[in-house]
Amino acid sequence: MVSTITSYQIISNNLGRSLEQTAKKADVDRETNYFLAHIGDAKTIDDFLGDYRLYSYAMKAFGLSDMTYAKAFMRKVLTEGVSQTNSFANKLVDTRYREFAATFNFADYGEYATSIPDAQTSTVTRFVRQALEENAGDQNEGVRLALYFERKAPTIKNAYQILADKALVQVVQTALGISTLTSMADVDKQADMLNKQIDFADFQDPAKLKKFLQRFSVMWDINNGQNTPSAASILITQPAQTGISSSILTTLLNLRIGR
Repeated sequence: MVSTITSYQIISNNLGRSLEQTAKKADVDRETNYFLAHIGDAKTIDDFLGDYRLYSYAMKAFGLSDMTYAKAFMRKVLTEGVSQTNSFANKLVDTRYREFAATFNFADYGEYATSIPDAQTSTVTRFVRQALEENAGDQNEGVRLALYFERKAPTIKNAYQILADKALVQVVQTALGISTLTSMADVDKQADMLNKQIDFADFQDPAKLKKFLQRFSVMWDINNGQNTPSAASILITQPAQTGISSSILTTLLNLRIGR
């Protein structure tokens, strides 16, 4: 079996080619052609939500496929838009909804919302990247997580952004050897713990990000029963992070339940 780090690097180091190959896949190409041919016809929110292929394509592009069924929720996101600081999308912790409303900005642009480049070509770019990550995940979930973290890393500025995203949390916990039980703790305590272990500026540095994702990939394989020679060498050359001791874990859990 090919290791997570090898699979991830093959895709990441040849990202342009990987995306091009994904875009040419029959199912991706078919849905993209439909989207581009019809998105401009969606002049209202009702038009947009009423065409399942358009709507589901857009939702997948923003990583929101699991919320496709929630049309009333998404209608509120689109109706209120993002111009007002107290709009529904702006109050949600998950920034994907704000990005979605900003891209399909019916609130500000009305019938022209789906004609601007962000609503068309930029959405296609997002969709192809999502498809690439999902296809990778069909073979190895660790590769999908690494690719996702790589994509989101430039936008990560603080611990709360990580804690609001289950996939980002999984990568960080795996890479740093943090127990999943810490997710039961008070969110502010979790954030304080991450602040002590992570220099978020490192995620803006390609070389440091690469080392972080190498460590994640190796730890993923070890945790899933695939220990390879490359895993041992990388762990030796990359000093272990501080991690979290059993005493800290106990303290966090006690704080969560109010002891």
